[in-house]
Amino acid sequence: MEEIDKSISFDGRDIRLKVGLFAPQAGGAVMIESGDTAVLVTATTSKGREGIDFLPLLVDYEERLYAGGKIPGGFLRREGRPPEKVTLTGRLIDRPLRPLFPSWLRNDIQIVATTLSMDEEVPPDVLAVTGASVAVLLAQLPFYGPMAAVRVGLVGDDFIINPTYREVKNGDLDLVVAGSPQGVIMVEAGANQLPEQDIIEAIDFGYEAVCDLIQAQREIIAEMGIELVESEAPEVDPTLEDYIKDKATESIKQVLSEYDLDKNQRDEKLDAIKESIAEAIAELPEEDDLRVLVESDKMLLGNVFKSVTKKLMRKQIIDEGIRVDGRKLDEVRPVSCRVGVLPQRVHGSSLFNRGLTQVMSAVTLGTPGDAQELADDLHPQDEKRYLHHYNFPPFSVGETKPLRSPGRREIGHGALAERALNPVIPTADIFPYVIRVVSEVLSSNGSTSMGSVCASTLGLMDAGVPITKPVSGAAMGLIKEGDEVRILTDIQGIEDFLGDMDFKVAGTDSGITALQMDMKITGLPLTVISDAIHQAKPARLHILEKMLGTIDQARPDMSPYAPRLLTFKISPDMIGLVIGPGGKTIKGITEETGVKIDIDDDGTVTIAATDGEKAKQACNIIQGMTKKLNAGDVYVGRVTRIIPIGAFVEVFPGKEGMVHISQIADYRVGKVEDELAIGDEVIVKVREIDAKGRVNLTRLNIHPDEAAAARANAMIS
Repeated sequence: MEEIDKSISFDGRDIRLKVGLFAPQAGGAVMIESGDTAVLVTATTSKGREGIDFLPLLVDYEERLYAGGKIPGGFLRREGRPPEKVTLTGRLIDRPLRPLFPSWLRNDIQIVATTLSMDEEVPPDVLAVTGASVAVLLAQLPFYGPMAAVRVGLVGDDFIINPTYREVKNGDLDLVVAGSPQGVIMVEAGANQLPEQDIIEAIDFGYEAVCDLIQAQREIIAEMGIELVESEAPEVDPTLEDYIKDKATESIKQVLSEYDLDKNQRDEKLDAIKESIAEAIAELPEEDDLRVLVESDKMLLGNVFKSVTKKLMRKQIIDEGIRVDGRKLDEVRPVSCRVGVLPQRVHGSSLFNRGLTQVMSAVTLGTPGDAQELADDLHPQDEKRYLHHYNFPPFSVGETKPLRSPGRREIGHGALAERALNPVIPTADIFPYVIRVVSEVLSSNGSTSMGSVCASTLGLMDAGVPITKPVSGAAMGLIKEGDEVRILTDIQGIEDFLGDMDFKVAGTDSGITALQMDMKITGLPLTVISDAIHQAKPARLHILEKMLGTIDQARPDMSPYAPRLLTFKISPDMIGLVIGPGGKTIKGITEETGVKIDIDDDGTVTIAATDGEKAKQACNIIQGMTKKLNAGDVYVGRVTRIIPIGAFVEVFPGKEGMVHISQIADYRVGKVEDELAIGDEVIVKVREIDAKGRVNLTRLNIHPDEAAAARANAMIS
């Protein structure tokens, strides 16, 4: 294959596409580079399997640690379970790619993106998304592309394309826009409470760059003599659809117009209609073409019945502006909230209901040592102090299936809620705790991710976390038939399942903190996206008002079972002294006091304990060990040991000095025991600190005012 290199520049930052050199046996392969970051993306297909009624698309993203000049840790010294960032990047590639394949396609398709080189400036994720489109085009698969993605950052008042990690961290926006020739197809964003109009302008700015990358892909495939594959959909026998329409249209419309039905009741009635049709077909003569057709494909009846139901539901919304539960297009389902739903062993908890969707969030406060270390990862961030996890058990949708470790969906929804709340989490200098929130979906009927944002805001305030502002979220949907478009507020499950868009918007009353838009069609113009963002605002504020009616600020007191933190600093050169050889000293302090101690490299010491007195005891020990004594300082001490030539006096916990026998009294002392006993409280002055750091004390020449001040300080400490 001919080797082709193509480069495109955005504000002096080049993206390079290289084809024809790598992975010659893959259906299509491209190396996409920017800076020193290089991602190899391949697309491979094989013949579809029998009985498949969906697109078996598999998207994998891999990171090799050699890409950053690292050797993996652990016993095996090779890459193991993928980090969360890898899973999220795989989802990021999949989401804009999937709707661009024809709905009837049944071939097995695998996209593999592998980061082979990476600098600390250029994130590889958006490169992998664009590379996936190039690989699919080169593999000559049916595809409504090309497709591309860019990241948009906000530095000062200026939008920039594909910002560096540092620019994203220091800016107020991290937005990924993916698009096709038909329009925007995916949006993923975190923002620092930006106004709606700023977000809309950023999406528009990003889509312009997407169009440039789409054009570059067209030029590459033109140079290679490759044409876009425009494969026709297989013909479908209309007999069964006509039969269902004739027999069940009125019954289905009746169910869709019974607005007081809940999800389960509606599903049961629709299932009963489908079953009656199946029974009617089964009673037809054995040689009847319709019966033969249905019996030859066990999934056909269910798929066609779903298609008919989808068309009727969408027609009701387009023609009448009424949804299956009777709501108006911009109406939010009933909302209710509670806090403190779990005992105080859980540091904070809440329950959020919106319609039949119910999410419980539990908050745990930990010490700095509980921060999540992001080891064996190519990305600059090394730890997280705010963690948000999301669980979706099968009982939440009335199903039974084995419980497994979190999948891509759970990881993705947890990351979205984490992104939505991150801008309002207090900084470590204000609230030094590590915070973990777990959102448990107890019932699902649409937008559990935004439900978890709302529940977690309530739970954080219940735990006493001083968030800067409460955050709420709503999911927007879309029905598009030809030129007719209807935007739906607060979509429920059936509207998500049978609709064209799932657009989640989260934020405070000041602005947006997170966005996530996924499409089932091949793209939308910016005007429609803008309308959806604006329509989400009153919904968010309505939900926020309901939340604040339950709890409107962080509780002044934390759970009695939450750790109390004492934070102070010691000189960094004293860290080794506190830790001791093999950790012996710090272990002894924790065993004596029952506290947990974390020490940062800059000398910040954090002591955690549920008993404040124990925390204070440990604090005194460490401060005593590390406090630098000066000649002339006067202290109240306690005699700890006696030897023939003097007595050892502890002036701070862990800090001793010796009073020589000649310094005990202003007269000759024959035996130390004649004047002092172990445990005696004495006033001493630092006479000198010798070259070896030994502290020599005296009881002589101490002014009464100095002694009084020392006693006062001892009482305070």
